[in-house]
Amino acid sequence: MTRAFFTVILFIAFPLVILAQQRAYTTKNETAIKYYALAGSSYDYHKFDEAITNLQQSIQADDNFIEAHIFLGDMYGLKKQYKEATEQYQKALTLNPEFSQAVYFKISDAEISTGHYKDAQFHLVKYLTYQYITDKDRFRAKKLMGDCDFAIQALQHPVPFTPVNLGPEINTADDEYLPTATADESTLIFTRKINNNEDFYKSNKLNNKWQTATYLSKNINTPNYNEGAQSLSQDGKYLFFTGCNRPDGLGKCDIYVSQKKGDDWSTPFDLSRPLNSPGWESQPSISADGRTLYFVSNRKGGYGGYDIWKSTLTAKGWGEPENLGPNINTVFDEQSPFIHPDDSTLYFCSNGWPGMGNKDLYISRLGQDGKWQKPQNLGYPINSSGDENGLTISTNGSYAYFASNNLNNGIGGYDIYMFELPAALKPKLVTYVKGKITDALNKKPIEGIVEIIDLEKNEIVYHDVSSATDGDFLATLTSGKNYGLNISKQGYLFYSENFSLEGHAPTQPFIVNVALSPIEIGKKVILKNIFFNSNQYELKAQSKAELQIIAEFLNANPTVKIEISGHTDDTGNDQLNQTLSENRAKSVYQYLVTNGTNPAKLVFKGYGKTQPLAPNTSEENKAKNRRTEFKIIAK
Repeated sequence: MTRAFFTVILFIAFPLVILAQQRAYTTKNETAIKYYALAGSSYDYHKFDEAITNLQQSIQADDNFIEAHIFLGDMYGLKKQYKEATEQYQKALTLNPEFSQAVYFKISDAEISTGHYKDAQFHLVKYLTYQYITDKDRFRAKKLMGDCDFAIQALQHPVPFTPVNLGPEINTADDEYLPTATADESTLIFTRKINNNEDFYKSNKLNNKWQTATYLSKNINTPNYNEGAQSLSQDGKYLFFTGCNRPDGLGKCDIYVSQKKGDDWSTPFDLSRPLNSPGWESQPSISADGRTLYFVSNRKGGYGGYDIWKSTLTAKGWGEPENLGPNINTVFDEQSPFIHPDDSTLYFCSNGWPGMGNKDLYISRLGQDGKWQKPQNLGYPINSSGDENGLTISTNGSYAYFASNNLNNGIGGYDIYMFELPAALKPKLVTYVKGKITDALNKKPIEGIVEIIDLEKNEIVYHDVSSATDGDFLATLTSGKNYGLNISKQGYLFYSENFSLEGHAPTQPFIVNVALSPIEIGKKVILKNIFFNSNQYELKAQSKAELQIIAEFLNANPTVKIEISGHTDDTGNDQLNQTLSENRAKSVYQYLVTNGTNPAKLVFKGYGKTQPLAPNTSEENKAKNRRTEFKIIAK
């Protein structure tokens, strides 16, 4: 429900009830009164067009009938014909400026919706001079005054905004909206509305061009229910969406999830309690790591009508939802959340914060204290006097996707567009890691466990399995950090690597292709995420994640026994290198044993400089030779 619509409902009873009780009209014309009464009856039955016709007849009989002009303004407001509503309210004020204080509120509301902010400001100032208005109405009037103040300033300082229509491959004569793309922008999924039925469609990008969109899946789309307001995981494997009035739902609208299986999608299932409730849950947005779901709900405990909440995935399922708090939610409505893959920038729409009128788009950033900061309006002309919502941002943060029905280059009703984000509105720089896992012997795809660790924080930032059909995976990561990558599958040696995204161009993904070798005696694994200070053998904290993976590997393969070995380059004294390499291997051995690994499954040995991987002729080669690894000695 838009702000203007709510305002009309708030005051619409004024001419119909109060004056009817008083039996005091500003006309004696019986024809005018007859059509006025007929309009009231039409309104009661929600026949708004009929009510408008009757009111026009009433005014034709007596153009000085103030109540009819006000009522007609209300009807135009319900139809979102704000220009016509303004004209009727202005006529009423011209006939008698003091007839009704409510008219000043109504006309200002309509004027904001048409972008006439100074006129609205003038009428609000007048409205606020009246003594006998309720605290609630005074609060709403001051809210509109704040919108006028903001909008007047925003019009004087426009932000760059050049929307580009995605073209006939995406847009049709029907409505298309709520676009969401994978991190690599290879797939776009959006909602298309045909004959009042909402379904999902998809388009794949080929040679940097979107292909003609196709029906997503019969397993998700239904002929009897609407599917919409979706969020696509960064790798394109999971689709969270809103389903309403479905027989398996808990409330009017619930959040569902479907998993991609080969070229199709699984049958979706309701996320159930406590995330869903008997109320209204909608508009999900999944975080890059897939563990936090942002959504909109009117459940108890909120600040307004619709609030933005979040739920975190636990070992037992989705946890109890948490309201994002008063820095995001207001006593009005907040909707359409989009959490960027940087996990610290939230975009959403609201009619509660100062804006251009109706719903505007906002950005909020996560502060160092872990709390969301007060939101910033995206500015004019991104926001206008109409409704703006449903914004999603590309993973690289360069541009936004959105839908609109009021731009000059549209194809149908609502079309999907993109535009370059102004620098001040961009999220943190992120990129993505994309890879494929295969069997080293037969080259077939493997469904392996993929873990990526933020080495500075020693935290797992990505945990998932690769596709069973293609062996592929995709993870979104914040640029400028160092990461560890571990890939494992029972019966295979795990893969260990580290990589740096410091200085890595966010527009360029980090590509890895991994061939896992079956467990065989003599096979080795280089432990890329075991770290020591120079010439020392105490394990650095960043090593713990990899050490845990070694322990899990040994637990998953109970008959396997390994030799942990340390190696150095040829710099310095040979005996010191030999001792250092042995002590480093021993440190790994001791950590594993101390943390529960059976010592019978481990031995350790130092090899010094005797087993180089490359000639010690460059710093790069020497770095390769300084390593910790393990070898299978029994299986």
